[in-house]
Amino acid sequence: MGSNPRRRNLFLTSGTAILLFLLLAGAQTWANDYHIRILNNIAIFITMAVSYNLINGVCGQLHLGPNAFVTLGAYTAALLTLSPAEKQLSFLLSPLIWPLNQFSTSFPVALMAGGLVAVVFAFLTGFPVLRVRGDYLAIVTLGFGEVVRVLANNLQSVTNGPLGLKGLPPFTNLWWTWGTAVMALVVITGIIHSGYGRAMQAIREDETAARAMGIDPFRHLLLAFLVSAFFLGVAGGLLAHLITTISPTLFTFFLTFNLLIIIVFGGLGSTTGAVLAAIVLTWGGEWLRVVEEPILIGCIHLPGIPGLRAVIFSFLLLVMILFFRRGLLGRQEFSWNWLLGRLKIK
Repeated sequence: MGSNPRRRNLFLTSGTAILLFLLLAGAQTWANDYHIRILNNIAIFITMAVSYNLINGVCGQLHLGPNAFVTLGAYTAALLTLSPAEKQLSFLLSPLIWPLNQFSTSFPVALMAGGLVAVVFAFLTGFPVLRVRGDYLAIVTLGFGEVVRVLANNLQSVTNGPLGLKGLPPFTNLWWTWGTAVMALVVITGIIHSGYGRAMQAIREDETAARAMGIDPFRHLLLAFLVSAFFLGVAGGLLAHLITTISPTLFTFFLTFNLLIIIVFGGLGSTTGAVLAAIVLTWGGEWLRVVEEPILIGCIHLPGIPGLRAVIFSFLLLVMILFFRRGLLGRQEFSWNWLLGRLKIK
């Protein structure tokens, strides 16, 4: 492989990127719509999980409001991509407010706007929210998520209320979802391995000691909060244009619960674990749809049980907490040095 580890790692990373590109091109050409949809969902949940893990795992703060930022990103992107004529048809009970009813933008601009709107709300709420810790932080962020959902349900002239937004352009594809997932991984991994990331980990281990070393916990937590919110908002925009119909019922605490299961299953603080868990649980969630559908065994008809997937995932989370408290990987991360060492390749 060569004597220069950095050159070797760059070569391997470039090769992996090319392989991913070829796999996506092949899937876009030959895979059916169902499998493409699953691959898109996996990439979106990778983006969400890695972003959520930054504040919960790396910083060690129990944040229960990621659904708020996904909601903001989804509605912002949706309102910007719908044409004025489509908006007029959707907002029948109460007209959409000016100037949103007058224009539309391209999909990239809408995604960026969704992320930035999430960042603005994260900045405004971060000042009071990040002053508290532990259970108080969990309660406040949980409340923030519910406030955003209730506002989405009641602001008829902005979100169309409980009717939601329908007929969104299906712009989301494998290139957008996986490109965003790779970007989130690169940015967040870069932060974790920087001085800011080491300071965040010091805050997680002992905030008092971190303060004594001159680290400002609020400043570093706010940075993590903003970065996490941006990618959650972008992921919300991708999700909206994948399913093409959104409503407040899509962004309940159940979304936060799913993300929490993913990062706990993968290992709090492990970006690699978050990626693996997002792949396993998203694919597993699709496979487990059969348990909620009616089953015919011979002449015996077994009715489907709605919500059984959530019960199975809850049981899985309970098992992980009881027997594998550190998750799949704990705080370990993938590296080429580790892989080549395991393969005994120098």
